[in-house]
Amino acid sequence: MSDNTAGGEQPDARAGRHTNVRVDMVEAFAAAWGTAAGRPPEIAEFLPDAATLRAHALHDLIRVDLRHRWLHHAGTEVTRKRLAHYCAEFPELDPAALPAGLVFEEFVIRRHSGERVDPRDCLREYPEQAASLRGLLNTDELDQSTHRADESDATVNHSPELTRSTEMTSPQLDLTATATSAATAADPAPGSFEPLDRIEIGQRIGDFELLTGLGSGAFARVFLARQRSMQRLVAVKISADRGTEPQTLAQLDHDYIVRVFDQQLLDTDAQPSASRRLRLLYMQFLPGGTLLGLLRWVRATPPAERSGKLLLDAVDAAMEEKGEIRPTDSSVRSEIAELSWPETVAWLGRRLAEALDYASSHGVLHRDVKPANVLLTAEGVPKLADFNISFSRTVAGTSPVAYFGGSLSYMSPEQLEACHPGLGRSAADLDTRADIYSLGVVLWELLTGAKPFDDATAAAEGRGDETTLEAMLERRTGGVAPAALDRVPADCPTALRRVLLTCLDPDRARRWATGGVLAKQLDLCLDARARDLVDPPPNSWRLVLRKWPLLVLVLAIGIPNGLASWFNIEHNEYLVVSRLSESAQHTFVYITLGVNMVFFPAGTALLVYLSRFVLWVPSGLRKGRRYDPDTLRRARHDTLRLGDRVVIVAFSLWALAGITFPIAMRLATGDIPFSAVVHFLASLLVCGAIAVAYPFFLVTFYLVRCMYPVFLRHGEISADDSEWLRALSRRCTWYLAVAASVPLLAVAGFTFLLPSDIPTVIVAVRVLCVGGIIAFIGSYLLFRALEADLKALERAVS
Repeated sequence: MSDNTAGGEQPDARAGRHTNVRVDMVEAFAAAWGTAAGRPPEIAEFLPDAATLRAHALHDLIRVDLRHRWLHHAGTEVTRKRLAHYCAEFPELDPAALPAGLVFEEFVIRRHSGERVDPRDCLREYPEQAASLRGLLNTDELDQSTHRADESDATVNHSPELTRSTEMTSPQLDLTATATSAATAADPAPGSFEPLDRIEIGQRIGDFELLTGLGSGAFARVFLARQRSMQRLVAVKISADRGTEPQTLAQLDHDYIVRVFDQQLLDTDAQPSASRRLRLLYMQFLPGGTLLGLLRWVRATPPAERSGKLLLDAVDAAMEEKGEIRPTDSSVRSEIAELSWPETVAWLGRRLAEALDYASSHGVLHRDVKPANVLLTAEGVPKLADFNISFSRTVAGTSPVAYFGGSLSYMSPEQLEACHPGLGRSAADLDTRADIYSLGVVLWELLTGAKPFDDATAAAEGRGDETTLEAMLERRTGGVAPAALDRVPADCPTALRRVLLTCLDPDRARRWATGGVLAKQLDLCLDARARDLVDPPPNSWRLVLRKWPLLVLVLAIGIPNGLASWFNIEHNEYLVVSRLSESAQHTFVYITLGVNMVFFPAGTALLVYLSRFVLWVPSGLRKGRRYDPDTLRRARHDTLRLGDRVVIVAFSLWALAGITFPIAMRLATGDIPFSAVVHFLASLLVCGAIAVAYPFFLVTFYLVRCMYPVFLRHGEISADDSEWLRALSRRCTWYLAVAASVPLLAVAGFTFLLPSDIPTVIVAVRVLCVGGIIAFIGSYLLFRALEADLKALERAVS
């Protein structure tokens, strides 16, 4: 890397670097047009000083300027310019040396803007380019049939892209297809060879007519093209014949990955060789632009005004630029329109995470996830594209470092280390967590309008030398800076913030393990109730109660059972104990103490043992500890079952007491009235119902609302969780019926009392009836809240 200077760089490296600089200039200039309010941006402000870059950059910038002045800002105060104006403004532009493709593009833009332009006037204006323009403009055929001009004019005004494909026969490069698709119908015609960086709009290569440029990079150019044999628009990517991209992409067939149809290998001279071949990859054309275009809209829109409609506006603008018509009656667009901006980011991210998960399951890493590589459909659905530097472990003969690269500012720390020759990491060390990090950067930039790390220096230098890489690594080591956190919109859910920060963790062991896990987390962010359960607001009572699970459980179990004990004592004191002899009463007291000292400590110990995973695993997670999937699965299962276990233990203790007390009393006193036994068992039945219904709802509500969601923050969810949640929802209905039975049991027991017994227990019965009704209302409210929570959690895990 020490030779990476202007004088020491290899020609290919310099060419790639120059191309990157040109691309950055064009993107910056287009972004300036997108945010222009009043005065249009000046080309001169975006031109480099280097003479070798200036001429090529001028052509690219003029193309952008022409489109905006003639098409996007028509009817405004923006002045329309012709190529002659640019030649007068920039001395290095010679009208006689202008590329024919640039002249042709001006002609098409003027036609599309509504001007009636005669192709033969264009030939007279640019005689030096006439030979090439005749084929582009199809003037020979116009001379033979003049009425074609009027027909072509109407076509151009409808769509510039279709005009060039239906009206004009373009000259072809001398590129012989050596591995053509079965769909290719036309063989290339003889002509002259032009290298990759001189391929022009309007040319025909094989079966494809290049209509307009869609993008360019250091290794490839992408065009919108018309495939003549299939009569369809496609995106055509032309690059050097290197890497294993076609084999890689052939494995991928997913809703959120751009579909590649086929490839052609094109020889560039009469002596075919791998080093001189071009690869033409044609794929699904998506008219909605890219996330890079959406980012320009985000930066130009105040945070308070961003919403899902912003995505649709960006897509519509991109489609209008390509002459496409916006779809109507789209359920997907209606869904997006109702989303807030953070929800829109989560909506996009969830789909891209699914794409990464699918690619990873096929042994493919993307390695260059960035806004420009995410295309949008007419409905705003994102599709991942450009796996040009992907490394597939399933393709024979692939080198781990083949086409290794990417955009530095979107790279994970480990990928930056692999780019650094002195850090001992290679491309083979990367896994899907590197792509997840890059996706996190993209989503953060969409959410806030800025990247999470300040990489302005690296972007300005346009290179990745050791100093730049080390500075970027240092910035990422400390995580997202507070200044970047302050840019998070006020309406951003806590869940989305947490999910993105996990993506951006410098330690890849702490990131989401797979794209599938990340997709579930982002889906969670789209469910208002579920995300509020998993990530309560900062001032929520749930965050406080999460820290005291043992205290909350003791109170939830102890208070209902304490009230049941009070009723039992009061009821039996009047109806049973007070009618025993004095010695029998003493015996009863000793038996009561003995039973309580044995049964209840044993029950408490059993409950602590059954809830051990519920108590210490969430506590450990909050402290940053990591647990294996089996432990987490056990903790989640125990959390959802603890309410049942609590009431089973409590009811068992009451049942044991109901059996033990009469037997012990009979053994101690020799005789006990049958009516006393009946009263004793009736009171224990009521107490057992209290011990079952109310603790269950209190314990389960706390666990579902406060504790179980803690596990969802860590993404370790099994396929069984959904069934566990559904089963718990069904059990809640049965426990609600038990809660409703408490006042009914009290009334039923009241009817069996003798008239002489009623005055002695009337207060306890009234308290039980009124208290039972109030407790049932409380249980019903908890039941309804639990029902909604369980459905939300089920949506989150299913």
